Amino acid sequence: MFKTLRPTENKNLNHSGRSLVGETLQLEGDLRSSGVIDISGLINGNVFVSEATVTETGSIRGSLEATSVEINGHVEGKIYADVIIIGKNAVIKGDIFFKQTLKTEEGADIDGYIKRVNNGKSNSEEDIAIEAIVERAEPKKPKAVVVAHQKVT
Repeated sequence: MFKTLRPTENKNLNHSGRSLVGETLQLEGDLRSSGVIDISGLINGNVFVSEATVTETGSIRGSLEATSVEINGHVEGKIYADVIIIGKNAVIKGDIFFKQTLKTEEGADIDGYIKRVNNGKSNSEEDIAIEAIVERAEPKKPKAVVVAHQKVT
């Protein structure tokens, strides 16, 4: 009487497929994929994929980790990848960590720290010193002191 909704045969998953987050789509939460993803909408969460392309209308509020990344839209968070290409319309507010290649077109807006990470090598003393400077808290502003002026007669 009722059909089963489960497939009668097991299908193998295609892990190399291409996915799309369309312009009208907003995702809340982390996104994980072993394939390629094109992001034209908004993702409020971390993205962990094989390859990612953030189009001019795309936006990520969270970290982005991939082997290869091309950014033409907005990213607010850290970026970790082997190869990173940043287009002229990109706006990035966060640190960028890459292993092999970083290409940036003229006009890109980057507000963050850019670092090439070693491939399994230990950090040198200079790297550790730079990281300590970057991670330091912002200095507190001194409090204003009110000074009363008196007339001398």
